[in-house]
Amino acid sequence: MADIETIGNAVTGGMLAAAVEPTHGRLGPDGHTVETQCLNCGTPLIGSYCHGCGQHAHVHRTLTAFGHDFMSGVLNFEGKILRTVPLLAWRPGSLTRRYIDGQRARFVSPFALFLFAVFFFFAVFQSTGAQNGMANLTDGKKVYHSTDEALTAARAELAKLEARRAEEDTDSHARTDERIAESKREIDTLQRIKEQGIGNAVLAEASKEATVNTDVPFLNDAITRVKANPQLALYKLQDATSKFAWALIPISVPFVWLLFPFRRRFRLYDHTVFVTYSLSFMLLLGALLSLWGESGVAGAGLALMIVPPLHMYRQLKGTYGLGRWGALLRTFLLLTFAVIALLLFALLVAVLGVAN
Repeated sequence: MADIETIGNAVTGGMLAAAVEPTHGRLGPDGHTVETQCLNCGTPLIGSYCHGCGQHAHVHRTLTAFGHDFMSGVLNFEGKILRTVPLLAWRPGSLTRRYIDGQRARFVSPFALFLFAVFFFFAVFQSTGAQNGMANLTDGKKVYHSTDEALTAARAELAKLEARRAEEDTDSHARTDERIAESKREIDTLQRIKEQGIGNAVLAEASKEATVNTDVPFLNDAITRVKANPQLALYKLQDATSKFAWALIPISVPFVWLLFPFRRRFRLYDHTVFVTYSLSFMLLLGALLSLWGESGVAGAGLALMIVPPLHMYRQLKGTYGLGRWGALLRTFLLLTFAVIALLLFALLVAVLGVAN
């Protein structure tokens, strides 16, 4: 459903953009405008394209031409991605260096590919890992959408247990007394959650006896929220991760710069292209390995351990023109930096996700 909503938002945005597009211009017999000046910037037209802004000289206003543009855009992206992804997978250094050096018309830009990879990754996650993960967290138990709702249900369950105990014989009291005690502990925990102002939470139908106390109030609050609300916490983490995935780029670029602190010929732009293509590959790889693991075929875990370091090595070697040992050393450092960057990103997601 989230993926459908994303697509719907994108389509809606495109329709809104089309709604504010200028529509003036005389129409020729073929449905295209007949103009002597560019409809976009007003520059006098000489050829088929405006030499001022690059827009096509004659724009269409027919449904057939609209469909043609749509298919052309899809096929153009498909053609570019079919040229980009194989290079990204097998010769990532060549792709990165060629893009940095100016060969850009043939390939999908790093950030466009990154957005596509993020969408693909979370689409796969939605259909595989997310559902299984939520099911495991809630353990198949009923969930509630507010603390008050959970308290009402818990009190109703306690009343049923007490009524049952009054009707049972003495030999059956022990088991019912145990369930009554559990129900009372759950009510006490829910009441504390409500008093602490944690508020609307998706609460599992289980006792929350265990407590974890740290010297950091923020961590205590976050832990309490997750314990009281595992399913919602997972949803918020996923939502924050997808929304702020782009933050991995600025977090990672300084670490790549540290690999070449005295190489002035390598600029921050070069490192940004490197990082963005690398992250795109890792996201696509993660999605494919998730599908691989979901199929039940062995080997996905081994591929996860081997492919990322190998890819980093090949991309570093090709992008920066390194020798074998220089690339190996920097690959080891980059793996270390990648762990640190992921931890920083996880902290950011926790602050923006679970803490809110």
